[in-house]
Amino acid sequence: MYINITDKVTADNKDSSNHLIHYLEKENRTNNKEVPEHWFNHQARNIEPYAVRRSLDGNNSRLRNDEAKFFLINISPSQKELKYLIEEYGQVEAKERLKEYVEKVMTEYARNFKKTGIDSNRDLLWFAKVENNRYYSYKDQEVKDGSKRRGDLKTGNQMHVQVIVSRKDITGKFRLSPMNSSRGKNAEHSKKMGQFDRVAFKQSGERLFDETFGFKRELKETMAYANIKKNGSIKQMEQLHVLEKGAELNYQSRSLAAELVQGVAQGLFSSGGVMLKQAGQTSSSFFEIMLEPVYDQGTVADPVGQAERRRIKRKKSLEQGHEMGR
Repeated sequence: MYINITDKVTADNKDSSNHLIHYLEKENRTNNKEVPEHWFNHQARNIEPYAVRRSLDGNNSRLRNDEAKFFLINISPSQKELKYLIEEYGQVEAKERLKEYVEKVMTEYARNFKKTGIDSNRDLLWFAKVENNRYYSYKDQEVKDGSKRRGDLKTGNQMHVQVIVSRKDITGKFRLSPMNSSRGKNAEHSKKMGQFDRVAFKQSGERLFDETFGFKRELKETMAYANIKKNGSIKQMEQLHVLEKGAELNYQSRSLAAELVQGVAQGLFSSGGVMLKQAGQTSSSFFEIMLEPVYDQGTVADPVGQAERRRIKRKKSLEQGHEMGR
């Protein structure tokens, strides 16, 4: 799941929303579909573009000319996530389920400000629109090497959602900027300023997708994994290596590794040994799960031999875990 908030430095968001809304209507203009993709939010599913512009531009009271008036949030499921949705619900229903998911994401957006009175998507002024296509840009390697031209359609299922959310809440009382990551002078000051944790917001979108649709995410598909690979400390890299080895073995260890990586990314474990000990507290035993024999139809069961081999492996692994914990 890719979720991105367009930076106000590069976005033309200090004036009317008309230009952005017009741009996001491009598919309706070029595809000549009998039923266009309407704008939607928690109140309706068939909002017209002029109503979106009128609402957003009418919610800018007391904002200076140099202040952002709105922000653009890109919510893009991966090809694997889209394939899963379509297999579960079918193309039409998958789109409706995706819209419901976006409502939940916007509730997480609201809660991330940790501001009294801003508790759900209903406290925000926002409008979203499903887009079905993506186009090659000058940033894509295919354009750089000449195999594609800028503006060419990308293949595969490219369904994603663009959300425009007002800088001010739906009452026009509070200013809410997702670009404000300052922790402030203290907790009270930060609460007043409405600080926003963009990493936590993006991770909440990933978690919500898995919980909402029962999607089983692999370790290497998590945002936490990508962040550790890119910016992790040596200690986090070592812990990640243990999880990678465990995730190669069987379903149980893959599932547990995908859960533990969140703690690794947050720096909750002082060592690999502590991480594995924690896993033993939250599950039967990470070692036992990792060492569970994989059933093979072509082999003859040997319970006594397998038990002895597991005992020896477990002893060695526990000794290794003890060494890592020192």
